[in-house]
Amino acid sequence: MLYPPLEEYQLTAELKLNLEQLQAIFAKCSDVVHRDFYLGQVLKVALIYIDGLADKKLIEDTLVRTLQQASPQLARELAGKSRDLATVMEKIMPMTDVAVVDNMAALVKHVLEGDTVLLLDGYNKVLALSTRSWEHRAIEEPIAESVVRGPRESFIESLRANTALIRRRLKTPSLKMETICLGRYTMTNVVITYLEDLVDPMVLCEVRQRLERIQIDGILESAYIEELIEDNPTSPFPQIDHTERPDKVVAALLEGRVGILVDNTPFALIVPTLFIQFIQSSEDYYERYYLSSFLRLGRFIALNIALLLPAFYVAASTFHQEMLPTNLLIRLASQREGIPFPAVVEALIMELSFELLREAGVRLPRQVGQAVSIVGALVIGEAAVSAGLVSPAMVIVVALTGISSFALPSFAMAITLRLLRFIMLILAGTMGFYGIMLGLLAILVHLNTLRSFGVPYLAPVTPWNFSDFKDVLIRVPRWAMNSRPSQIGYRDPVRQGAGLKPTPPASSNPRPGEGDS
Repeated sequence: MLYPPLEEYQLTAELKLNLEQLQAIFAKCSDVVHRDFYLGQVLKVALIYIDGLADKKLIEDTLVRTLQQASPQLARELAGKSRDLATVMEKIMPMTDVAVVDNMAALVKHVLEGDTVLLLDGYNKVLALSTRSWEHRAIEEPIAESVVRGPRESFIESLRANTALIRRRLKTPSLKMETICLGRYTMTNVVITYLEDLVDPMVLCEVRQRLERIQIDGILESAYIEELIEDNPTSPFPQIDHTERPDKVVAALLEGRVGILVDNTPFALIVPTLFIQFIQSSEDYYERYYLSSFLRLGRFIALNIALLLPAFYVAASTFHQEMLPTNLLIRLASQREGIPFPAVVEALIMELSFELLREAGVRLPRQVGQAVSIVGALVIGEAAVSAGLVSPAMVIVVALTGISSFALPSFAMAITLRLLRFIMLILAGTMGFYGIMLGLLAILVHLNTLRSFGVPYLAPVTPWNFSDFKDVLIRVPRWAMNSRPSQIGYRDPVRQGAGLKPTPPASSNPRPGEGDS
């Protein structure tokens, strides 16, 4: 949605009037460059662009030089009665990416996006020339989703660089990229990308509708869109996956999902999203399936530890001591002797301290952040035990919980578990294991009600689908993953051919030289 006053301006055939309107629109905009000159000393023209967004070298060395070298005869032809922009593009235009603009709103949009606009006296239409070029960081290794084995490229803040990273991996005309503009002031370009042969038309239509209904002043990051299009905005669980890895987006597109790329951010969105995606890592598909399955099972264990370990410790030590071995119970009781707080308060103090240290480590400069978080945890833990404020067992429990939360590939899911851990801890401190079971039951019921663009959040566990379960708790070998997820890629369920399992050579004939004495 463009700024409303632009509707008051109209392109005319008089160059002077058009320039006066543009000066009014871009008043007090020192970075807007305006240059006018004569074409063949006959036809007056003007160039408008923004310094910093347009390639000045390309404009000066190619565009301006070519226009100034136009012959007077050609200029008189262009200034004739025909006023045909096609002639301009055919005979003197050195650029290949050229668009004809017939209204002031579109003209301003092209200028703000880094294009150069060419206005000719006597023409009520203008030419928008693609000269976009601005500073951006190079394509680097992913920071938030690093892997030992796999591609080392990540998205950057340039939208066209990101679309090129996807297009380079999917060399098919079935890959579609639709662009829409969101934000009243930012006018941010958003690209919807999908494989036309695989995507669910209903999901694609729903994505378009949810994006088109967004009315907002600005889109600065993909998180703005994520909060405005998810199914259940009050749920603590992330319902839209985000990633900075092009290979992860391509893998999602090959399953029939939809990718959403936003200009000025390196994080792309993937929909629909299932709960299991937050436990999976890109590295699972680059390592051997034995190792990948082992690591994935370890992540499931880490998920449960991160959510429940402090709650189980508090419930067992406070309400259900009979469930602990006698030697362990005696050791815990001796450690807690002299501790002035109940176990639940002790756990809350340690968890809050750990969260504050982790947040401080993130906000501090990288050179000192890790040192502060690690040294701070060691010093505070040792000092708290020495002062008799917490027991050594509680320090171990909190440390194991923090390490387990770091093992999850998704930062969004880890934050959710950190929040729910406090709720489970309070339930355990008030009702013991009964409170823990009530909390788990509430979480499972809530997860079962969630949808992501109409797809059940817990699929393929519920609704159950045995063929899709090959990529949940474990990952089966690549040669056994013959089908796409049934809830998403049902339009073309066959992912690969049958009989791809490697086998040794069938021939048993000896090679030349074998068996010779």
